[in-house]
Amino acid sequence: MAEIANFTELRRRLGCARAELLVGLVADRVARVLPTASVAVLGRTQIASGFRDADRAAVDRAIVAIEKAFEQAFTLDDQQVTIRLTFGAAAAATANLDEVALVEEAENALAEARTAYHTVTHAVAPRATLDVLQVARELDQAIDREELVLHYQPKVHVRHQEIRSAEALVRWHHPERGLVMPNDFISVAEECMLIDRMTLWTIRRAIEDQRNLAARGHDLRLFINIAGQLLADSAFVRAACDLVGGSDAKLGFEITETSVIRDPASAIANLQIFADFGITIAIDDYGAGLSSLAYLKQLPARELKIDKLFVTQLTSSNRDPLIVRSTIDLAHALEMEVVAEGVETHAALALLTVMGCDMVQGFLISRPVVLESLIQYLDEGRHRAPAPNPLAGFGGFAATRRVV
Repeated sequence: MAEIANFTELRRRLGCARAELLVGLVADRVARVLPTASVAVLGRTQIASGFRDADRAAVDRAIVAIEKAFEQAFTLDDQQVTIRLTFGAAAAATANLDEVALVEEAENALAEARTAYHTVTHAVAPRATLDVLQVARELDQAIDREELVLHYQPKVHVRHQEIRSAEALVRWHHPERGLVMPNDFISVAEECMLIDRMTLWTIRRAIEDQRNLAARGHDLRLFINIAGQLLADSAFVRAACDLVGGSDAKLGFEITETSVIRDPASAIANLQIFADFGITIAIDDYGAGLSSLAYLKQLPARELKIDKLFVTQLTSSNRDPLIVRSTIDLAHALEMEVVAEGVETHAALALLTVMGCDMVQGFLISRPVVLESLIQYLDEGRHRAPAPNPLAGFGGFAATRRVV
């Protein structure tokens, strides 16, 4: 089996339509290198090839020959395109041949080679003395062993002083290193193609947690972060919709603007599918990337989150308040509610209130906490207490945060 290792890079360069042609080019060239072998396209990035030979070493020779052939670039629309492949192979004696088992072994070998490829070819900084391959293997096992856990950071509606939703943030309870923060494994999950499994686990857990919250009298919508590469993954979209469609949970998906710009046609279409399933779409980190109003008006989004970079400098910058205010007005014109993330001071909260920001999220309100702590926090009911001004009610939030 062979997989286009640099497919994401080539898709960004060539565009989605042209990138879809690459796997056919790969199959044709492999067929020329191995004229007696069968070659089949398995998907947009993978092919499979099978052949018989008296010598097991023929597998290694075949891979070397294919690698040599792929040193020559392809010409696509007058562009020179170099395709890098990752291989997985298996061999078995004809007398004991189990074709299903043989394919499974090749798939396992490809999965191992995929993580090894990222370890060798990407300049990755050391992650707590662990290389990417080891982190990927342990994370793959952690998903199956239920070592992951969700922490929730509430979003507070400024005018109503109510908690109506919370963002789910994944953490990893490693058996040896304790609590591992997302910066140490999310990028590995994306590089090594584990992000779909991890996100589907997150959706399943959030559905369970939302049911528990509702049973305890707290009807909150839970938001989950969706990586950009998943917005173009039709298999992930189907699996996510199956999970949500089979439940009555209230969920939201947070996506970044840059993830839409990378593949707008697929992203917008799939986000509309999510919205049709009743999932609230929120645009995360707005302003951190190259914002495109052309895409913004096409998205079925109901929330827009202002990047914390602007919020944390709100009271110390002359320009940031202008950007935040104009963003709030723009979002309201597009019939979206605005969330300011990274709210850490009462001064920032007061200014956001005056500007008409709908919701706030940040350490002033609460750090991300486990489900039971969130339930305890909500049970205390301090956020429902009447307050003579916007700041007074939120003083209770800050006090409650220190308790939990």
